[in-house]
Amino acid sequence: MLTQLLLQVVVAVSILLSVGLAGVVGRDRLSLLREEWKSRLRTSAPAIALLLAILLLNRIMRQQGRSLSQEYGVHMTEVFYTIEGEFVLHFQKIASPEANAYFSMSYVYGYVFLLIFPVIAYAARSKTIDFRRLLIAYSLNYAIGLVFYILFIAYGPRNVFVEELTQTMLYDNNPQVQYLTTEVNRNTNVFPSLHTSLSATVATFAYQTRSTYPRWFPIAVCLSISIMISTMYLGIHWGIDVLAGLALAGFCVSLSTYLVDRWSLTAIFEQVRERVHEYRDTVTTPSQENS
Repeated sequence: MLTQLLLQVVVAVSILLSVGLAGVVGRDRLSLLREEWKSRLRTSAPAIALLLAILLLNRIMRQQGRSLSQEYGVHMTEVFYTIEGEFVLHFQKIASPEANAYFSMSYVYGYVFLLIFPVIAYAARSKTIDFRRLLIAYSLNYAIGLVFYILFIAYGPRNVFVEELTQTMLYDNNPQVQYLTTEVNRNTNVFPSLHTSLSATVATFAYQTRSTYPRWFPIAVCLSISIMISTMYLGIHWGIDVLAGLALAGFCVSLSTYLVDRWSLTAIFEQVRERVHEYRDTVTTPSQENS
């Protein structure tokens, strides 16, 4: 079941990427990317390595984080319900089979496309600064989200309003999706909403680069809003989770811009490498002299 669903996601996202890249990025930029990808990859290697390391850490902590949450985490489900009450149930007013299909596809297929497309689009630019900023922003989102998920234990509305959300809950209407989400998440990972924070991060970058990719900006905004609404419509997140996700996105975009503009990760890695070589020299030189 998981393999079949992954294949569906890969096919759907591949089609969306093909159409998007052709219509937004253009043949010339893609051709230049094929010629210069090695140099651009070399320039952005530290940012790529950081993101991969944090994603690996997330995967490890998905297995080990439960015990940490039980020991240090604070249960927040009742707090969230007390603060916002039945706010998410207002989205049930637009419930319909068509809405279920749209928001389910937005949450799964649209979300994957939204995260992957700008990575390729910004890598296709001659200057890699936005590419590196985006990767650092992704890394910050995942890293901070991981800390929050350990510290705050909360179940989403689907675990509270079981009867009220029967018609729109993602797993009831698309049970096969649960095989995929359980591979990347736990049902207590709701505060903040990373679907919201990462979608808002992409939308913010789309706004900042709208002069380069004017067609991408409205697509990113519409898709991001759809994903944010889908998290509440499908009963996965509270409104508070979404607000926290928006705040996290703003923080991560600002901090990534500051870090990339102020410090070059490549230069930092080079300095670390030089210090390591200097240390090795100081260690090996005395032994060589004694011999």
